[in-house]
Amino acid sequence: MSDVVIAGIGQTEVGEHWDLGLRDLAYAAIHDAIQDAGGLKPQSLFVGNMLAPNLSRQAHVGALIADYAGLNGIEAVTVEAAGASGGAALRQGYLAVASGFVDVALVVGVEKFTDKVGAGVDEALATASDSDFEAVQGMTPAAQAALLMKRYMHEYEVPADGFAGFALTAHAHGAGNKNAMFRKAIKAEVYAKAEMVSDPLNMFDMAPNADGAAALVLTRRDLLPSSWASPLVKVAGSGSSSDTLALHDRKDMLFFDTAQISAGKALKQAGLSLDGVDFFEYHDAFSIFAALQLEAIGFAVRGSGWKLAADGSIGLKGKIPCATMGGMKARGFPGGAAGVYQAVEAATQLRGQAEACQIAGARFGLIQSLGGPASTTVSHILQRLD
Repeated sequence: MSDVVIAGIGQTEVGEHWDLGLRDLAYAAIHDAIQDAGGLKPQSLFVGNMLAPNLSRQAHVGALIADYAGLNGIEAVTVEAAGASGGAALRQGYLAVASGFVDVALVVGVEKFTDKVGAGVDEALATASDSDFEAVQGMTPAAQAALLMKRYMHEYEVPADGFAGFALTAHAHGAGNKNAMFRKAIKAEVYAKAEMVSDPLNMFDMAPNADGAAALVLTRRDLLPSSWASPLVKVAGSGSSSDTLALHDRKDMLFFDTAQISAGKALKQAGLSLDGVDFFEYHDAFSIFAALQLEAIGFAVRGSGWKLAADGSIGLKGKIPCATMGGMKARGFPGGAAGVYQAVEAATQLRGQAEACQIAGARFGLIQSLGGPASTTVSHILQRLD
């Protein structure tokens, strides 16, 4: 089977785009991705979106975007897996191209939070949890993450500022990303004085909801012209896994089984050991999620994931660079688009085009998207092709 490669990438700035709709954001990213891919024409469109029916009063997003982008006639579907929607859309696009049934696939992640404000946003986000047993009780994703974080800190005796390193690292890296929502580094004292959202979760322990769109063009390497000059990035491994929707139904709430399983599948397919991963784009919608992913995958032993952030191991020059272009904390959390942003940013790294955020000589990147508290996890290994 020929390698499945990322031939084109595109993205919008992440932020509050009050004057743009879903279709406008998606089209901007699509235009740039297709242009970057030398004008390759997609046969299928896979859209990662989480909240359009709730926030934008718009279902059937696949057809909406295909129509607006002038792609009428192609297969166009929406893929929804909560915060992992973008990663799941990438996996479906990858499988379509790898199967041989599709030669060129377009993967787009798009979300528009600012179509609604106030409590309606929290209500929409809560649809990713178990409606009958969590959301109906008033549980929000932030409150749930706070409870998880509190339990973790109690279990492993983590100091009050133990998670500060995740925010400091993200904002330091985001300063070099021209598409990030926040492009300014912060100091430890700023984190310490931050407003509490849901004890012990402060405003720097959670990513800001934001609008944005990112796109990828996937094809097989043997379909590209011999004169192809752009750097190529291969999808070397892909894996997905699911767990109980309700967090309280798990035997162990402090271990993300799906993160371990999906990463293991992707690494095995790529024929790669953990030592061969040059950087990791985790799903830092909440700091506690980042710590638990580091532990589940095997970068840290249980109870010590937070220490990797505290000692600088996840910085650009650290043992395992993470959130290399700001992650969700500094770049912003564009809901169902987040996983596609991860892939675009990882491809940018592997192409050697990350500028101030560049990791010298990076060849393999691991990206991982979570739906809820890892009720769904999708992992990919991306590889630079020489």
